[in-house]
Amino acid sequence: MNELDQRIVHALAEDARRSYADIGAEVGLSAPAVKRRVDRLRAEGAITGFTVRVDPAALGWETEGFIELFCRRNTSPDSIHRGLSRYPEVASASTVTGEADAIVQVFASDMRHFERVLERIAGEPFVERTKSVLVLSPLLRRFSSGSPG
Repeated sequence: MNELDQRIVHALAEDARRSYADIGAEVGLSAPAVKRRVDRLRAEGAITGFTVRVDPAALGWETEGFIELFCRRNTSPDSIHRGLSRYPEVASASTVTGEADAIVQVFASDMRHFERVLERIAGEPFVERTKSVLVLSPLLRRFSSGSPG
């Protein structure tokens, strides 16, 4: 992906509803040229889709927390993925370095709901123990695709 492609992807990440003409004016290309590049980036798998960002609170998810998972020996990432994918409250999950094996981002309607989700996840056969923290105030959320450098 060259610098021009990165600028196009960044513009789409900021607002996927922007027109190709608008993006083209920003990056110095015609609308058809931007469309061809976007089509190529989709075909190559660099752009995997277009989506909408919704405030979780607007959907009734008022409580956010992170759960560190400490798994039983020989638990594969695929087993963790399969176990967690059944929970609609799980927004993201990643394997991590450090003491924990994975970290899970959870949205819940309230504290009691979060506690029930935590108890269910802690009861999964691959989980040895958990450690959780609740978010008081989100300070920064980035959804754009800035350059890693």
